[in-house]
Amino acid sequence: MPVEAKILFWPAATVAAYLLCRALYRRRPGWQTSPLLTTPVVLILLAVALHASYGDYLLGSHWLMAMVGPLTVAFALPIYDQRAVIRRHWLPLAVGVAVGSLIAVASGYALARALDLAPELRQSLLPRSVTMPFAMNVSGHVGGLPELTAVFVMITGVVGAALGDLLLKLLPLRSSMARGALFGMGAHGAGVAKAREVGAEEGSVAGLVMILAGLANVAVAPALIMTLG
Repeated sequence: MPVEAKILFWPAATVAAYLLCRALYRRRPGWQTSPLLTTPVVLILLAVALHASYGDYLLGSHWLMAMVGPLTVAFALPIYDQRAVIRRHWLPLAVGVAVGSLIAVASGYALARALDLAPELRQSLLPRSVTMPFAMNVSGHVGGLPELTAVFVMITGVVGAALGDLLLKLLPLRSSMARGALFGMGAHGAGVAKAREVGAEEGSVAGLVMILAGLANVAVAPALIMTLG
């Protein structure tokens, strides 16, 4: 495929795959049909069929990765919208985000050590439990591979959203804040989408916790990850 065709083809294929996968999810909602899972699978299969490399994909799709930066800035809007909730529940939110972030990084470190991953892979895995723009930022600062971190983030989100319903049945979480925080902390973007299916308030809390966790990890996680090595 000529270079000019690659530049046009892969961004169009990415957007088309996402739209098709999102339509499938709306018709048959479930973790198996989540666009976070199905879109990469479609693109990988397409790349294998066309014998394309990751470099070929990036030729025209690098601007999609560049949009992560502005997206991070846009997260300030939900923080402003939910300022009343933050003022009213600042202590449980702060404790929950701190403990959840610590458990996420520690569990990732334990998994990386158990699998004896190379340092670069380990640094890519540790920020997996925050939403993608923040995770990729942290990964780049600690010597990881942001693109690989994005894959770990997607896997964490899909698995977390899939397990969320089961945890709600097993845990006595009666308040909408507790249910929303579970999804927002444990499954970030995918969890927010799932929390909105549970209830509007759960979705709002999940989104808020996801963003607060992302901000906390950008501020603290690089030092923690470098300390863990």
